[in-house]
Amino acid sequence: MPKPYIPNDKWSQRAASEGYLARSVYKLMEIDARYELIRPGLRVLDIGAAPGSWLQYTSDKLGPEGRVLGLDLKPIAFTAPNVVTRVVDVFDDVAVAKAIAERSWKHVDLVLSDIAPNTSGIKDVDQWRSIELNQKIAAIARKYLRGKGSVVMKVFRGKDFDAFTQELKTQFRRLKVMSAVASRDRSREVYVVCSEAITLS
Repeated sequence: MPKPYIPNDKWSQRAASEGYLARSVYKLMEIDARYELIRPGLRVLDIGAAPGSWLQYTSDKLGPEGRVLGLDLKPIAFTAPNVVTRVVDVFDDVAVAKAIAERSWKHVDLVLSDIAPNTSGIKDVDQWRSIELNQKIAAIARKYLRGKGSVVMKVFRGKDFDAFTQELKTQFRRLKVMSAVASRDRSREVYVVCSEAITLS
């Protein structure tokens, strides 16, 4: 029998006590601890950044010389001297390009995405929507990442997952998949970390 959904779990309680906007921050902490992605001075693009807990953590890790741009369909309340946010649809290429150009950036060092589709409750439909979202994230990453830069994507496991990771292997030279301890027990989410993008022609 599946475990009941408990919104106020230990991770939510910890986030509230430590001043983070969402429990998802602990997933990013775990990813960063494993792969050492966020370093002082980097330029970071956070897609699907609301409510802002990943921005909080990233802002602190980047220090005063680093910069992070957060994009989401919803306004983001979090502010910091090294953080800028914009209300942008990830599928609107012009709006994404404009938000990045406003920073006078041509490239970024790291793309983060904890984005997820609005779920329907139909497992296969939700999983495919997750794949579609992340195909877009991967395309943005390939366009804007430089050098050995990395992209982190949250993906729902399902029947299309293996095909998606095979697709990513043709687009990036390195790929890792991990589950986060802070993910809910009932969740099918995993994090895919890709680096060294093969540049779009």
